[in-house]
Amino acid sequence: MIHLELTANNIYDILFHGKKLELSAGTLESVAQGFDFLSRFSKEKLIYGINTGFGPMAQYRIDDKSLNDLQYNIIRSHCTGAGGLLPDRYVKAIMLARAGTFLRGYSGIHPSVVALLAAFINSDIYPLIFEHGSVGASGDLVQLAHVALCLIGEGEVRYRGVIAPARQVFDELRLQPVRMYIREGLALLNGTSAMTGIGMINLYYAKRILGWAVIASAMVHEIVGAFDDYFSEELNASKKHRGQRLVAAQLRAVLQGAARIRKREVFFYDHKIAEDYIKDKVQEYYSIRCVPQVLGPVADAVANTEEVLINEINSASDNPVVDVRAGNVFHGGNFHGDYVSFEMDKLKIAITKLTMLAERQMNYLFHERINNLLPPFGNLGVRGLNYGLQAAQFTATSTTAESQTLSNPMYVHSIPCNNDNQDIVSMGANAALLAKTVIENAYQVMSIHFMAIVQAVDYLKIQPQLSPVTREVYEDIRAFFPVFTNDTAKHRDIARMNEYLKNNRKYDADVMM
Repeated sequence: MIHLELTANNIYDILFHGKKLELSAGTLESVAQGFDFLSRFSKEKLIYGINTGFGPMAQYRIDDKSLNDLQYNIIRSHCTGAGGLLPDRYVKAIMLARAGTFLRGYSGIHPSVVALLAAFINSDIYPLIFEHGSVGASGDLVQLAHVALCLIGEGEVRYRGVIAPARQVFDELRLQPVRMYIREGLALLNGTSAMTGIGMINLYYAKRILGWAVIASAMVHEIVGAFDDYFSEELNASKKHRGQRLVAAQLRAVLQGAARIRKREVFFYDHKIAEDYIKDKVQEYYSIRCVPQVLGPVADAVANTEEVLINEINSASDNPVVDVRAGNVFHGGNFHGDYVSFEMDKLKIAITKLTMLAERQMNYLFHERINNLLPPFGNLGVRGLNYGLQAAQFTATSTTAESQTLSNPMYVHSIPCNNDNQDIVSMGANAALLAKTVIENAYQVMSIHFMAIVQAVDYLKIQPQLSPVTREVYEDIRAFFPVFTNDTAKHRDIARMNEYLKNNRKYDADVMM
């Protein structure tokens, strides 16, 4: 039951495990108090969005007989979304983020609005929301307008896998559409909930791919017989960055019991080296040796993203803000999405770097002239006749390149609009959507990387020497992706690997420790 604040864990349970959004009486009481206060306070006062027009039209006072129409008009006029439809889970996250804002009690809306949002969330009713439309200041107006349109019974929803008129679903479930009391129309639109909801899904998948990046790196260490000082506590403690130390600790935990990891003392310190040319590598390539230093900043970026998003989802992100305790209504810009936009840009840059690391490790495994250990491209067949994963590398390389281009920031791409009323905006929803694409790309590249890893394990026949953790991963993968020598189409294998990685929480970055 949600008493006051949403947490990363209960948000995850609602979005991924179908847990119901149960609201405590105390939480709804804060919403009711805000509504009751605004009902009294707003009489005979000029307050933006209650008896004025919106945006640059705020200079126009609206007469009393048109106040109800005003709230409906803001919803209908802003249903201008375009592009692809957001997947259901992202839509649920957006509704949950909007509920999180309302639960603060600063919006002055009737409690029935929150109750209906909860009913949509718990009944898996998904308003059709389009990707394009938000500039991320004055909130995610267009995406949230499409949610609001369904809440007033006029839009279309996906329910039980079928697109249907919202009114039809209302009738089937005996729900009542939102009624306009004071500012319900504006409150439903005016906030950062689309970028924040999309951002929360991005966060969870980013945690997961970070965990897989550590597992993949550990298995590459085992394949090449890397030295253990790369991820040793002593080396990494000499740097003060939390993320680096965390990744090194995770590598140590994953590689506990790995027979192929070598100690430098045995090879180079315990006896005199007389040879002029040392056959054993003294140090590995950076994509192996520098994993804590490369993934450490990614871990820090993910942690900071979580802090910002949880703060945002539990904040008042609309305008004006109805403050019962202060006995006042404050006008400002809490709808501005710069915090989320900036974090989404940082997150996508971090995940792109993670993707680049996986692509480089894969290239190392595929390139027999630099690893001096494995056949080219994980090819266990006849060289020249068979091609292994040669073409799969093309897919990984091109996908990584796309992510590199998409990593250009949206945060600084403000374009004035709305008759220059919105003269500096966040582009937060765009940033969140681009981060979504970058994260999806990371899973595609990581899927091919793991295909390369298990092929290498089979070529070397080192299954008994793997650590208990990596042996389990190897066996999990081989259960649906058997070892192969002959050439076959691999697109379905990539898709199956992608699903395995995305749906397996066991190795999430915050679960492994």
